[in-house]
Amino acid sequence: MLPQCAVSSRAIAALVLVAGFVVTLRAEDPQKTREQEIAEVQKQLEELQKKLDELNKKKSSPTTPAAKKVLTFADADKWRSIRDFTLSPDGKWFAHRVGATEGEGDLFLRNIADGKETKFPGGTGFGTAVFSLDSKWFAFTYAPPTKGGTAQGSGGKAKVTLVNLATGDKTEIEGAASARFNGEAATHLVFRKVSEPAAGAPAGPVSAASGSDLVLRDLATGTDLVLGNVAEFDFTKKGDWLVTVIDASGRIGNGVHLREMKTGLVYPIEASKANYRSLSWNEDTTAFVVTKQTEDAGSDAKPLSIVGFTELGPKPTKAVYDPKDDKSFPTDFVITGPAAWTDGLDGFRFSITERKKKTETAPAPKEVKSETKTDPKDDGKKGKKIVPTAGNSTDGGKPDLVVWHWKDERLQPMQEKQASSDRVTNYSAVYWIKDRKFVRLADEKFKQVALAPKHKFAVGRDSKPYEYQSYLTGKLYTDVYVVDPKTGARTKAVEKLSSLFFGPATVSPSPTGTHALYYKDGHYHVLDFATAKSVNVTEKVGASFVDADDDHNFDKPSTPAYGWSRDGKFVLLSDGWDIWRVSADGTGGTNLTVNGKTDAIRYRMTLQFEPEPKPGTDLTQPVYTLMYGEWSKKEGLARLDPSKTSVSVLAWSDHGYNPPSKARKADTFVFMRQSTTESADLYITDGTFKDPKKVTDSNPQQKDYKWSAGAKLIEYKGVGGKRLQGALFLPADYEPGKKYPTIVYIYEKLSQNIHRYQAPGTWGVGSVHASNGYAVLMPDITYKLNDPGVSAVECILPALDAAVATGIVDNDKVALHGHSWGGYQTAFLVTQTNRFKCAIAGAALTDLVSMYSSVYWNAGMANQPIFESSQGRFTGGYWEQQDAYIRNSPVYHATKVTTPLLLLHNDKDGAVDFTQGVEYYNTLRRLQKPVVMLQYKGENHGLAKPENRKDYAVRMKEFFDYHLKGSQAPDWWIEGVPHLKMEDHLKSRPKP
Repeated sequence: MLPQCAVSSRAIAALVLVAGFVVTLRAEDPQKTREQEIAEVQKQLEELQKKLDELNKKKSSPTTPAAKKVLTFADADKWRSIRDFTLSPDGKWFAHRVGATEGEGDLFLRNIADGKETKFPGGTGFGTAVFSLDSKWFAFTYAPPTKGGTAQGSGGKAKVTLVNLATGDKTEIEGAASARFNGEAATHLVFRKVSEPAAGAPAGPVSAASGSDLVLRDLATGTDLVLGNVAEFDFTKKGDWLVTVIDASGRIGNGVHLREMKTGLVYPIEASKANYRSLSWNEDTTAFVVTKQTEDAGSDAKPLSIVGFTELGPKPTKAVYDPKDDKSFPTDFVITGPAAWTDGLDGFRFSITERKKKTETAPAPKEVKSETKTDPKDDGKKGKKIVPTAGNSTDGGKPDLVVWHWKDERLQPMQEKQASSDRVTNYSAVYWIKDRKFVRLADEKFKQVALAPKHKFAVGRDSKPYEYQSYLTGKLYTDVYVVDPKTGARTKAVEKLSSLFFGPATVSPSPTGTHALYYKDGHYHVLDFATAKSVNVTEKVGASFVDADDDHNFDKPSTPAYGWSRDGKFVLLSDGWDIWRVSADGTGGTNLTVNGKTDAIRYRMTLQFEPEPKPGTDLTQPVYTLMYGEWSKKEGLARLDPSKTSVSVLAWSDHGYNPPSKARKADTFVFMRQSTTESADLYITDGTFKDPKKVTDSNPQQKDYKWSAGAKLIEYKGVGGKRLQGALFLPADYEPGKKYPTIVYIYEKLSQNIHRYQAPGTWGVGSVHASNGYAVLMPDITYKLNDPGVSAVECILPALDAAVATGIVDNDKVALHGHSWGGYQTAFLVTQTNRFKCAIAGAALTDLVSMYSSVYWNAGMANQPIFESSQGRFTGGYWEQQDAYIRNSPVYHATKVTTPLLLLHNDKDGAVDFTQGVEYYNTLRRLQKPVVMLQYKGENHGLAKPENRKDYAVRMKEFFDYHLKGSQAPDWWIEGVPHLKMEDHLKSRPKP
């Protein structure tokens, strides 16, 4: 007999539950003693306990990452951006304000040396944040968010906070709305109090006076001095003098005061019963002018005189020009402020406008008496009055009529849009004090005249002979004149400079005021004002300054010009790659950056950091520039040193960079950097840029969310075999080898955005979609003339092929989306291919024939110039290129659409007329194609109301999720929403 504790070799296993784990005890051959069995069980228990301890440790460990959340559109409100920032002049302090689009932000003040930071309520908006020029004080404004007219911020009312940087002491000045220090002296803080009506007083101004209390705080003593009725004020650069313009109720005591800041003495240097305005300094703040206006009840435009002061002190020198005393001043014209000194302090420069009689109020219409007629059914009772309708009225009214005439230079809607500026046209003029001579530089036939620097010459531009045609085709030409400011004499110097309809051709005077740079027929030229002769300055350079990448219908478009050298001997030009220093005398040029074209790097803009910036680039000092790798997409910063023949690269990486800023008196720089995964934040460094230190953290909450895993650059061939690229943004939790549903977002060239941070938002596609498992492709599109739609097809489909070839994009789950011009291309592509599972086209052009001659209501102009000289890229009207217009119009190919299409078009769209969306929708509906159009009532080309943006964003995602992920179909897509059920439908919608 075996002991009772013995178990047969075939006995079933015993199951023991220990701390949630199942332990199996099984009898095995040969038979084991009781002690052996117990030992084995104890060993298993020890191993289980060890595993439990490890699990508990991991569970309680603070380093164990919590599960990350998926972004929703509601999370967009949590994302913030840097509103403004500033460095102290000595480079030892840094401040920045950060906040979301709406609501209150934060302001941070940082000691750069030790990294210690103080946080303050930042208020709403941008506000003012400024260091004193001696770097001892910091002041900033706070404006509380408001709701229903009541301040809601943590700080309550508006205020100014003053910080002593040495001690850290802060002073809050309640009710202050502005703040600034007195220049280099930095002895005082000046601020204004927010105006509040007295108890029981009606809201709004009680008089026409604009003066209010100005407070001067002595920084050394903390005492305040209130200056009453100050309308305008300003300090000299040194901060030793303060000018105040007084404007009191009833104009009692009005005038100009000059305060010596060191002594506090005040000198009333001008006083009369008049209104003084438009305080304006010369460049060195050694002289200033104001305008003076006396009452004139018979005119809308008040007559002004000019009062100028030089040699500041108790008795400054004063000069006055009053047009009423000048017989040469044109009748029925008045000076319109502001005015300013000429460069030599020998005259005043200003504008004049036609003086029109004060607008009379139209008499009230006569009362229309109704006849009393007896209603036959009244059986002799008192008659009922029958009031005539407006349609029956023949007395007192006027027709609402607009006459559109073929000779109108501008369309009637454009005239209506520009009516305010047409009513008051300003013409430039000069008054020479010594000669007592008024010179009118511009007039009705010659409106555009501007004084060149130093004011020895003026540049006149006349586009009038070409304007009518420019509003038809978009091609605008300008004749250039040299004008003598002393006499007003005009000499034509250049004929028919070409530009697009957005504005006249650029003519850039030199800092010396003796020459001007302009572009014509594929070359840059320099005009000599003295001789009115020009020289071609680029023909001997050995580089082309024609923008070969510009595919608009424009002959020989120019590459950028970066202005003049300060001495006027050179111009700085870009050939699209490198920056060239080109001699103004036409003898040749030097490539300053050297490797741009050879290494496919585009050097963009020129920057210098001077305490008091002056016109032109000082080539004896370092020049900074931004870098952009055309094919690598890397970005960075570089410096051009006068002693070197090549650039010094300061930063070069897979990031996006903004232009840097520099401390006024120190070699301390701050710049913004960002990437697909890094929020746009600020870095501080010295002049070497070798060890930048991150000093902001605008969106720390990003770490709690699933975020795009980065971006991949793809390459493909587009129109004409041209090399193109696209940015493929990876979904969150991206796994190599796994395919993802993808949204293709299009416009024109977009690959340059590969290193731009995309905060979550309710417009377009981006980080929210990536967080929800979508890849996003943004390809480049280039064009051939007369085929914008066909060009898009030839670029987008190869881009999609290249993206699919990466193994990231699921070819069976791809959507297309674009808005405006991108909406047009989306609407066209679905007529040419069935590659897309679904598509969304916002504010799309759909019938190019009807669109060509419709109105761009936001500007009041016809769309014809846009088609022929801008985005449309056509070489003529539809009667000249009929096949091309039809070939590229989505509506004419609607029969081929098989892709489910969601349209967005708003009834007040002032860019792409609402009828474009309606026409395409009705055509597709007639053909029984799967289409839905969303119309947000009262909205323009985009969505302005937050509730509309959120609604559209949610519907877009529902549409994508249904077609690409197999989610439940939204009811509004499957069945629509009847008008009478819309209110209930909106109430039942999910929150963003």
